Amino acid sequence: MELLHSLHASHPHTRREQIKQGQKKKRPEHNVCATRAVTMAVEIVKSELVRPSEPTPRGALWLSNLDLAARNGYSPTVYFFRRPDDVGRRDDDDDDDGQPPAGFFSADVMRAALADALVPFYPFAGRLGGGREGRAEIDCSAEGALFVVARSAAALDDLFESFAPSKGMRDMFVPAYDSAGPGAPLLLLQVTFFRCGGVALGTAMHHFVIDGRSAFNFIRTWAAIARGDPAAAVTPSLDRTPLRARPAPTVLFDHTHEYGGRRRTATPTSGDITNKASAEEYASAILRVTSSQVSALRTRAGGAVSTFRAVAAHVWRCACAARALSPDAESRLYTMVDMRGHLYPPLPDTFFGNAVARTSASALVGDLLSNPLGFAARRLSAATGHGDQYARSVVDYLETNMAAAVPRGGMSGTDMRVISWLGMPSYDADFGWGEPALLAPALMYYTGFVYLMNCQGKEGGVAVAVALEPECMERFKELFYEELATLVHHV
Repeated sequence: MELLHSLHASHPHTRREQIKQGQKKKRPEHNVCATRAVTMAVEIVKSELVRPSEPTPRGALWLSNLDLAARNGYSPTVYFFRRPDDVGRRDDDDDDDGQPPAGFFSADVMRAALADALVPFYPFAGRLGGGREGRAEIDCSAEGALFVVARSAAALDDLFESFAPSKGMRDMFVPAYDSAGPGAPLLLLQVTFFRCGGVALGTAMHHFVIDGRSAFNFIRTWAAIARGDPAAAVTPSLDRTPLRARPAPTVLFDHTHEYGGRRRTATPTSGDITNKASAEEYASAILRVTSSQVSALRTRAGGAVSTFRAVAAHVWRCACAARALSPDAESRLYTMVDMRGHLYPPLPDTFFGNAVARTSASALVGDLLSNPLGFAARRLSAATGHGDQYARSVVDYLETNMAAAVPRGGMSGTDMRVISWLGMPSYDADFGWGEPALLAPALMYYTGFVYLMNCQGKEGGVAVAVALEPECMERFKELFYEELATLVHHV
């Protein structure tokens, strides 16, 4: 019998009582607090706008309903790079002086490569504009992307092993901008040099402009140019017209759970602002699932189940148990489906914009915990197996109901939001000194938010970045790994 099944069947309310009692005691310190002291160690050396190295098209670029359904704000991400093994070594000196080799993450090289990358990706050099009736659009003005060089008195190892997304990490590594509204730059970048010779690259991209795959394609191109391999650069497809609503909008599915009904403009509402959203207290962690554990999850979930569905189902069940939810409560897991390959005709992988549609699966907590893993995985399969008609229905729904977004101040304490970066070129970020040692979101928006990412290296596996209520996190981690151990033992 699976651990979660046993826990639910024997003590369906015990954990809730423990949590209630725990709330009266000292709460576990979450990761935002753990990074505040380190945050003070960052010094901005230079901040500038980098414009495209060649003339680029000017004018307004239309944003689709899927673009406007994204969060009106920035998505902060951070990459960590270790210095090469031969750092600081001279032929006549065996000592390691801790300094990187000449040219390691040279600001001049990074800046010049960025200017070249902004030629094909010229919308990133523009600004958010407000078109007719206030509908947001991209003003392709070539004003440039923000490029910041910083240094920190911290060592990379001070942060690397225990890194978890938090406001402190975002503030330390990712450039800030006062507003994501009209006139805001669409791309913010920061290179931070550590005293040990390591480097952090922080990125903040306006979500109206890109989804995850688009973001990684840009980084892939910037990196290829920096290392002198322009053949590996991506030529983005900027044509968003395939995502226009049909002349006679036809809504074939119920999208009310995933999308609201308020108009999206260039001006963010209070719930869209990252600072406000991140102010909610949460604990965050990055948990790793080995390739053998992923295989065990997939086998237990039904064999043919995708990695995303198997791991997301495991996360969903563990979160319900850790939160000690009532068996009669409904829990909903929200996620996104990349529609590039599901549309007819399909969009290219190089499509630059938002090509993801929201979907969700729901079940009673009692059913999730009393049934095997395959029950949750099948719910997710049904929710994420949509094709062209679903995507067209979403676009038409947003056309008739006006593009909308999920509130950014959080969601119900019974629900989860799982974003997948699995299978994306996330580690194709070799600027000439090797791929990153770690890639992760710099910030989690609220409790219940989860990212699934490929682990670095050839060993494979999945990294799970999760944000939960502080009083639930330790129990979640216990269940997460105990259940994995049980599954691997019985497969």
